[in-house]
Amino acid sequence: MNCRTLKKAGLFALAAALTACSSGSSGASGSSEVESVDAQEAYGCNVLNVYNWGEYVGEDVISNFEEAFNAKVNYDMFDSNESMYTRLMGGSSYDVLVPSDYMIERLIKENALQKLDKDMLTNLDALDPDVVEMQKVYDPDLEYSVPYFHGSVGLIYNTQNVDPAEIEEKGWDILLDEKYKNRVIMYDSQRDSFMIAFKALGYSMNTSDDKEIQEAYEWLRKVHETVSPAYMTDEVIDTMIYPSETNPKDIAVVYSGDAAYIISENPDMDYIEPKQGTNVWSDGMVIPANASCAPLANEFINYVLTYDASYDNSITVGYTSSNLQVTEDISTGDYEGIDAYLPRTGYEKDEVFRFNEVLVQKLSDLWNKVKIN
Repeated sequence: MNCRTLKKAGLFALAAALTACSSGSSGASGSSEVESVDAQEAYGCNVLNVYNWGEYVGEDVISNFEEAFNAKVNYDMFDSNESMYTRLMGGSSYDVLVPSDYMIERLIKENALQKLDKDMLTNLDALDPDVVEMQKVYDPDLEYSVPYFHGSVGLIYNTQNVDPAEIEEKGWDILLDEKYKNRVIMYDSQRDSFMIAFKALGYSMNTSDDKEIQEAYEWLRKVHETVSPAYMTDEVIDTMIYPSETNPKDIAVVYSGDAAYIISENPDMDYIEPKQGTNVWSDGMVIPANASCAPLANEFINYVLTYDASYDNSITVGYTSSNLQVTEDISTGDYEGIDAYLPRTGYEKDEVFRFNEVLVQKLSDLWNKVKIN
């Protein structure tokens, strides 16, 4: 995935307050009690190098972990799975990465990860079973990865200008309706855009069939020519929260967590996962093979699964937690009534991306052609 989120500064104070209120949680929700350990004494190292998506962590998660383990966390950020992979393969050493599903699959196949220490991961019972099943597609026994956030790709739309019944009926094909010319935003991502085209055409988004790939390219060219979409990434958030009087946008391709935040700020907006199917994704925490402080990395992963850390993460960032109790509490609390916070699960036409290097290269070449006027 590309960078999914902007800092939601208005939620930071709320996150701190709600996290404090949650301190009594324990058991299956992930213990909120973190036993203080001096990392240097326990493991012989006290510096943890974390590589994560930009603005993809709770306000207090890092500082609280540092205090609990008398450790220093160096937090670095990437904007795509591919840039993360390039740096890792270039020899950079990290202790914890947070890649997306298909990239985790690639790293496992290339022996670039080490197995997790399950004896240290005492909070695994807090995980949402639906998210665990998604991750098992590429890591059957969760030997190498633990879910962090999960979500879907869908359409956010202005209910004042777009008929909910129409978008429900047309799904992805509403992007071909000329009455929305200059009022559509496509997410500027070859993977997500071709996924939409494949699904609109009734194909698997993991297809390698050249004929289907060509049809998807032609479908995207038709979108480009018919509605002249704007191509954006994180700018879509402010664009949909604060509609422009001179250049308004009524429909946008977004990730579910961004949609949840947009709707919380602009109640005229709503979110739909088209009936043709979509990408349901998860990002997971993994430990690279060349990690310098693997025991502390396992402690960090287990800490992130606690109720308090998971709550801080989710309420700050807006994406759906892998901690089931946190998801239930936020969906009936701050995000009550916002369906985008609860991505669809168990729908037969939805898929998880699989790693396919040949397909990635084919789509990269075609995506540049899609946007040529």
